[in-house]
Amino acid sequence: MIQIRELDHLVLRVVNLDAMLKFYCDVLGCVIERRQEALGLTQLRAGRSLLDLVPVDGPLGSAGGAAPGKEGRNLDHFCFRIDPFDEGAIRRHLEAHGVDAGDTAVRYGAEGSGPSIYVTDPEGNVVELKGPPVG
Repeated sequence: MIQIRELDHLVLRVVNLDAMLKFYCDVLGCVIERRQEALGLTQLRAGRSLLDLVPVDGPLGSAGGAAPGKEGRNLDHFCFRIDPFDEGAIRRHLEAHGVDAGDTAVRYGAEGSGPSIYVTDPEGNVVELKGPPVG
């Protein structure tokens, strides 16, 4: 059984990063927590969660196809914080339901770096299952 605790982060593909930063920071009060220039990723603190912005012409954003609109998706993936994160039990549960799971990797989230697994829902949405921070 997988037990969701909360939404960890949301990743939006954006056309105009500056306009989006002004909106989310100046209007909604988010703050830039981290930038990963090589990936084309800006991570904003949104309360206990993160909102990640990836330009559609960057390394991560271009993987989603066309810019947000009728031809391309805006949402890259969303992430559920899983507690407890028992990799073996999670993988057995997913397999029992016919869900293919990606590799487990340490990725950064709202609480820091920790293990996560990517899966895809029946309509092609990518869902990250994230464990607690390590270290």
